[in-house]
Order: sequence, then structure tokens, then C-alpha cells
Amino acid sequence: MTGIKTKGEKRLVLISGRSHPELAAAVAAELDTTLLPVDARTFASGEIYTRMEESVRGADAFVIQSYAAPVNEWLMEHLILLDALKRASAKRVTAVVPYYPYSRQDKKGRGREPISARLVADLFKTAGADRIMSVDLHAAQIQGFFDGPLDHLFAMPVLTEHIENTVDKTDLVIVSPDMGRVRVADVWSDRLDVPLAIIHKRRDPTVPNQVSVHEIVGQVAGKVCLLVDDMIDTGGTIIKGAEALKAAGATGVIVAATHAIFSPPAVERLSSDVIDRVIVTDTLPLPPEKRFDKLEVLPIAPLLARAIHEVFEDGSVTSMFNGAA
Repeated sequence: MTGIKTKGEKRLVLISGRSHPELAAAVAAELDTTLLPVDARTFASGEIYTRMEESVRGADAFVIQSYAAPVNEWLMEHLILLDALKRASAKRVTAVVPYYPYSRQDKKGRGREPISARLVADLFKTAGADRIMSVDLHAAQIQGFFDGPLDHLFAMPVLTEHIENTVDKTDLVIVSPDMGRVRVADVWSDRLDVPLAIIHKRRDPTVPNQVSVHEIVGQVAGKVCLLVDDMIDTGGTIIKGAEALKAAGATGVIVAATHAIFSPPAVERLSSDVIDRVIVTDTLPLPPEKRFDKLEVLPIAPLLARAIHEVFEDGSVTSMFNGAA
């Protein structure tokens, strides 16, 4: 039976939404299975319909959906898939969310604001998710928004292995693009055994996506700087940071991030001469218009597949990461 992997009485079912079928297919290949056939379509009115084309009764179901634009459409499709599985008597349903939607709205910065990341967690729960699996959450506190297990996976081992294989660490320094990412950058620094620097910046709260860089804490002159972040959206933070590093005497700037959102004008900004390389994973789809010469894309499917295997086998997802944070 396609899409189902059996172990004793347990059955693993892998389902894909329509946002990033290439990633779901790669995960299925890593697990040596196939995706469950699903009839998914959007009616002329914009409403979404889904139906599993095979029985999932008693199965351990994993539903993969990535959140590129249009985010709201893919969120609704994910919720409908989860609801369909629950109503079809799947034993356990896991929402596999490589990039968690609305993750930057994780707290109230001002009065009368929503906490949208919490709302999304509630929607997953209501739709039928027993568990969530995600990669590099923008804020660790999101783990507490979901009333159930949330497996927080880290792409750092994937990225750092590539860096170690392709970069001379002699003059390398890890750079945090802002104070909020210092903890993550510090772990990168420890893992690669290289120095750490920090860019201190301020945002203008009245102008979205505008960043002002103020000063660099740490020695970057004569160094190759590795700017690390969890995501790149419009690229404003990254390009401002790269320009500041070059102005401070850095000989090179490499950018590494997990989630390549690449909203316009990110590609134009990242193609700038002040950036030498951009390294990301494929948690989000990267169509031709979002690719450029300096871009290097690393596969995240092996990490997701291993985590799914651990959950299915009632193993330990935590054991996959030795000190990553």
C-alpha cells in the first residue's frame, strides 16, 4: 500500500501539502516509503478540499507543509489535512512544519497586538494535531504555545558541517546580526571553535523592514565573517550587517540561515558585492526567481526524516542533537 510503512502493528503514513512537494518527496525517499495519495484542490471560490485516497485508520500520520507565500492558503490547507486525518481515525497526527508560520509574532511588543504564533498553535491543536515538528523556531518560547509535544529540530549541524568542509576557519569569526540572536551565534562559535562578534542595531518601529546598524562588538578587521540567523526575509538586516562588517575591515562575509523566505528585494540585496556566499537549507521552496549565483542550498530532508523515524519508533528526538540550541 503506497504511502504507508509498517512495523509490526504500527503504520507510518506520510502526507504532503501542496506548498513544497519536492521536500516531502525527499523525506519520503529518506524513509524508504512513498507519499500517501491525496486529492487536494482549490475551488473557484478559493475554498480548499482534501481527501486521503487510502485508509489511514490506526496510522501514525505525518503531514508536511512548508510556509512560503501564500502563507494563509497553505495554513488553511494544512489545517484541513489534519482535520481529515483525525476524522479518518488516524491514531496519531503530527504536523511537520519545517518553517513555523507567524513565528515572528511570538509576543506583544505593544498594546492591542495579537500573539499570532500562539494562535497558530491553537489552530493546529483544534484541527487535530497531536504533535508538532519544526526546524529552528524564531523564538524558543513557541514550544510552550502548543498543548502537546513540539519537537524543535536544529539545522545547525547541517550548516556547520558544510562550513567546516568549505571554509578555512583560520580567520573565521561568527557574527550575530543583532542582540536577539547572540545565544544562537554563541553556540555556533563554540561548535566551530572560532571567535564571536555582535552587531548592535536598532529598528525604526514606524518603518517596517528598516534597520539602522550602530556598532560592532568584537574584532572583525582582517577576518572572514560568518553572519548567522534563523531566517532571511527581505534581507535588510543581512545587507546592513554585511556593509557594516566590510566597513569595519572584514575581508569577506558569508551568510548562513535556515529559512530562505527571500521576499523582494532579498535576491537583489543578497547578490551585492559585500556578500561572498549565502548558505541556506530547503525548508522553504526556492523557485528559479529566488536563486542566484552565490546561493548554496543544503537539503533538510535527512534531518526531518530522522526525526520522523525517531517519533514513529518512540525514540528520542533530543538525542539527535549534541548541544545544539
